[in-house]
Amino acid sequence: MQDCEAQEHLARDLQKPAAQATPGLNGFKLCDVVTYLTNTMPRLLGVEIPADKRVEVSLTYIYGIGFSTARRILEQTNIDANIRAKDLTPQQLNEIIHAITNNKIKIEGDLRRDVQGNLKRLQAINSYRGIRHRKGLPVRGQRTSTNARTRKGPRKTVGVIRNPDAKAGKV
Repeated sequence: MQDCEAQEHLARDLQKPAAQATPGLNGFKLCDVVTYLTNTMPRLLGVEIPADKRVEVSLTYIYGIGFSTARRILEQTNIDANIRAKDLTPQQLNEIIHAITNNKIKIEGDLRRDVQGNLKRLQAINSYRGIRHRKGLPVRGQRTSTNARTRKGPRKTVGVIRNPDAKAGKV
């Protein structure tokens, strides 16, 4: 890869007026953009994890892996939890992938499919929980006379529609 000065020289050779400058650079030098593009987010099992966060935290961006599971994976693979995700070597990424697959941790699509299957099963057998899911009401015994707005949605005001002729005394 060329050094930063050579890339800036190539950018000057394009001879574009300032109004037609490349959109999206916003004052960054060309070498900054190239460096950013080469240090993008690492991909683990089809999920891009944040590059600038610690590995322990960035693993939690995978659906199905929480903080304690991420810690357990890093202990098994002997990877320091304090290094940044962008500093992981390809070998370390492979070790993390093998730890996830060998422990049979369900993540992403498989886990989402299982959760949806469980909800469909509860609804199909007409269990109490399934009926509550179907109606969109709280499932775990919370009160519904007040509150429960997250499940029920915004309030639907029920009021009496007044007869416009009532005030005139025609009725």
